[in-house]
Amino acid sequence: MSVVPASYPSTRWRRAKVGLFRAFTILALAFVIGPALWIIGGVVVKAVPGWRWNVLTTLSQGTSGGLENAIVGTLLLMLGVTVVAGSIGILTGIYLAEIAPPTRRGRSSGAVVRVVIDVLSGFPSIVLGYVGYVALVVGLHWGYSFLPAVLILSLMVIPYIAKATESALHQVPTSYREGAEALGMSLGYGLRKVVVRSALPGIVTGLLLALAIAGGETAPLLYTAGASNTLPSIAPLHHPVAYLTYYVWTDWNQPMASAHVVSYDASLILIVMVLTLLVVSRVIVARTQRHSESAR
Repeated sequence: MSVVPASYPSTRWRRAKVGLFRAFTILALAFVIGPALWIIGGVVVKAVPGWRWNVLTTLSQGTSGGLENAIVGTLLLMLGVTVVAGSIGILTGIYLAEIAPPTRRGRSSGAVVRVVIDVLSGFPSIVLGYVGYVALVVGLHWGYSFLPAVLILSLMVIPYIAKATESALHQVPTSYREGAEALGMSLGYGLRKVVVRSALPGIVTGLLLALAIAGGETAPLLYTAGASNTLPSIAPLHHPVAYLTYYVWTDWNQPMASAHVVSYDASLILIVMVLTLLVVSRVIVARTQRHSESAR
């Protein structure tokens, strides 16, 4: 007669708990991915049957026409956010993670910066847009234009980039910094060549999140960029800028079927833009990591 080990019930219970945990994990993942796939699928189903390629090369004409002006305007706004918010956010994250010296009480001098970032990330986007309207559009007489829109969008997404950069740098092993210092590298050179390069995937992910948020905003741009049915001007001030989310929001509220088609087209183009950013960023990160590993 075989003897069942005393640990058998506990082992079976542990397996049951592991299986239950996996089931809840899959369920939670479905709750996160399911709505996103449902929204994307709904946009694709509505937009593809009436898709016209000339929507990419013709200007908007009210509730009809193309979206060339909105596509160019959105790309320019995202480029501006990349330059302004990307540089400030990444430098802020590097300062908080690597440079901020501790005070006499043992606290980092970056505590104030972290508080400011936390407060800034909690502001509703429409509030920032109204502040931009009062301070920049009206107060400084810049009018609806490119520069106020970029500044407000950058102010809104800098906290995401800074937090992502700081978190990515904290995940770099301390031995990397010690090795760079032992080789006689200066602080700046070691950060640039060793630490930041190792944290590049997390930094790029944060920047990508910021671009996706900036490209999908509507309320701040209504207060700062205005709207236009023409291509963006090279002048950063006193010239309204078109953007895709304006047509998603405005044309969907119109009673005409042609306006709904334009709204779905703008939504589909936004989705493609975000997915393209995701693929390009992953390729850049993969190539950078491969070159950095071969250089060690």
